[in-house]
Amino acid sequence: MRSLCSAVAFLLAGGIVATTLAADDPPQYPKTKRIDHVDVYHGVKVADPYRWLEEDVRSSKEVADWVEAENTVTETYLKAIPQRDAIKKRLTELWNYERYSAPMKAGTRYFFTKNDGLQNQAVLYVQEKLDGEPRVLLNPNEWSKDGTVALGGLSVSEDGNLIAYAINDAGSDWATWSVMDVTTGKKLSDELKWTKFTDADWTPDNKGFFYTRYPEPKKGEKFQGLVFDAKLCYHKIGTLQAEDKIVYERPDHPDWGFSSSVSEDGKYLVIATWKGTDRRYRITLKFPKDLNTKAVELIDNFDFKYDFIGNDQFTLYFQTDKNAPRGQVVAVNLALKEEPVRFGTIIPQAEENLISAHMVGNQFVCTYLKDARTQVKMFDLAGKFIREVEFPTIGSASGFGGKRKETETFYTFSSFATPPSIYRYDMTTGKSTLFRKPKVSFNPDDYEVKQVFYPSKDGTKIPLFLTYKKGLNLDGNNPTLLYGYGGFNIPLTPGFSISKLQWCEMGGVYAQACIRGGGEYGKDWHQAAVKTKRQVAYDDFIAAAEWLISSKYTQTKRLAIQGGSNGGLLVGACMVQRPDLYGACLPAVGVMDLLRFHKFTAGRYWVDDYGSSDDPEEFKALFKISPYHNLKKGTQYPATLVTTADTDDRVVPSHSFKFIAELQYCQAGPAPVLARIETRAGHGAGRPTAKAIEEAADTWAFLVKNLEMKPEIK
Repeated sequence: MRSLCSAVAFLLAGGIVATTLAADDPPQYPKTKRIDHVDVYHGVKVADPYRWLEEDVRSSKEVADWVEAENTVTETYLKAIPQRDAIKKRLTELWNYERYSAPMKAGTRYFFTKNDGLQNQAVLYVQEKLDGEPRVLLNPNEWSKDGTVALGGLSVSEDGNLIAYAINDAGSDWATWSVMDVTTGKKLSDELKWTKFTDADWTPDNKGFFYTRYPEPKKGEKFQGLVFDAKLCYHKIGTLQAEDKIVYERPDHPDWGFSSSVSEDGKYLVIATWKGTDRRYRITLKFPKDLNTKAVELIDNFDFKYDFIGNDQFTLYFQTDKNAPRGQVVAVNLALKEEPVRFGTIIPQAEENLISAHMVGNQFVCTYLKDARTQVKMFDLAGKFIREVEFPTIGSASGFGGKRKETETFYTFSSFATPPSIYRYDMTTGKSTLFRKPKVSFNPDDYEVKQVFYPSKDGTKIPLFLTYKKGLNLDGNNPTLLYGYGGFNIPLTPGFSISKLQWCEMGGVYAQACIRGGGEYGKDWHQAAVKTKRQVAYDDFIAAAEWLISSKYTQTKRLAIQGGSNGGLLVGACMVQRPDLYGACLPAVGVMDLLRFHKFTAGRYWVDDYGSSDDPEEFKALFKISPYHNLKKGTQYPATLVTTADTDDRVVPSHSFKFIAELQYCQAGPAPVLARIETRAGHGAGRPTAKAIEEAADTWAFLVKNLEMKPEIK
């Protein structure tokens, strides 16, 4: 958090006074200014008394002083919790282990990242052969003293001799791309600014790459303004960004965005055009060998998802949900003109949800989710099943990248009690060989991981993962943390987390609910909880809390709920609807104002999931569930720790600012409702290890106190 030099902070203009008290006294919140601001939506008057907190904290002294006042109260409260130092010490011990990414091969070289344990940022390495000696290419820990400048993207040229890499400062989505010569380790003169939500796609001749850029923001709008007018560009190595060729743009549709893929044979530049978070794309073809050739509009609507996989001459392969809500692989023959003929199914829809498909070793590598657990299946190019990859337990696998000519690929496997292990997979024999296994100071055999299914309000069965120490007594007295997301077709799968491990080590139960709105079961599961149906996701999550209590895992005063981003909205909505159900709430970087989210940065994309207050019917639904607008004065709310960051330009921090100000105004009970506002940090990506440990220690200390835990901390 912001470094505090005083126990008392004053904001004279806004009438804010924050004082510090003894550990057992109720917090004295800043007396935050309320204003008489009212908006009218379709004839409905809606008060917004904290509209002034939407001003950028960098340019508004009033907001900056309010942030410091809130942090003063929170920091004093957290530091007074006796167990906090021991929690942080043990958390640091657990976090101090080597963490690798799966190797990526380009040319004859292998690239990977490694964190020695407590480094703020992972370091990029290269080695000339798989068993060769690695050498450092990029060390982001040298880019800033506080570790807040991070490697945000990496793309390696086809021959492995050049890398393009993105740098993100203080967690912002804005990235600057640079280029390095791998052989010499020398940074080249290339510098590409004002990019976000883009990769760098190299041409097979290694002379340049495609990327997407936006206009430079107007003064004061860098971290809050909406972004429009994307341009897909080609950058030739050794030239200025001003000389980059605009390959594709649509000034008639400034709200459209672009991503691109270059086919391995270099014949096609496949451009996916999108306009929101829904995976519905137009597909346009251009030809890298002659970028002046007129574009071919292959798919000229936004009806379905089309993810480019690869090609054979004039046949292009895509993963799509057209006529297959759980996904399939199709072939598009460019030599044929009639759509019903030119589209052919290669791998039909399965019972499981198809998450991704790659072409490696002249095989399709298809990753599925079966009840939110990873399955990976191999098919030949005609779509005939070859084999399934065997995994050691319930868990998640990622990776399986590579080129068609390669006979090896790598993947990472993890689960709640299984740290990420890296395997080399032989595409010919189907054998997985353990490549790297981390050493974490805990015994995975001490923990149980299982999956259950519970009924939601409408009877739908919802998957729930549970992790806890073996020998758990179902006496209704276990401190339990329920985590959820439920949005944007994003699945929650079993994964390893040091902080969650410590929670279980302290005697807690960790529960992860795979609610509707997410991507666990495909398009239908997602669409069941979008726009005017958002309440379905909240019903699912509330039902999970009720099931945990009725099944004697926990009770209300020992139950906490947690989520981030859309999951922060989930927690905010559920705590407002059922404040009687939880002992503590942890909404992180949440979308708390559902009437104005689309007016800032990337918020306009989320209309696909949330709807918009500009629409009369969607306004009614949003107003009913918006956390900020549904807090009620005189209500006893659970203990709440709201977390956000000042450089979050994904979900701007004013969402959390306004929510906590109103919550403190409304709170009638003795439970603390606090804000932890990180500085020089964003939505979460690239966060330094030191900041991550501090936040986790504060979070667990808050729960230890408010769930009345008495943990034995190693």
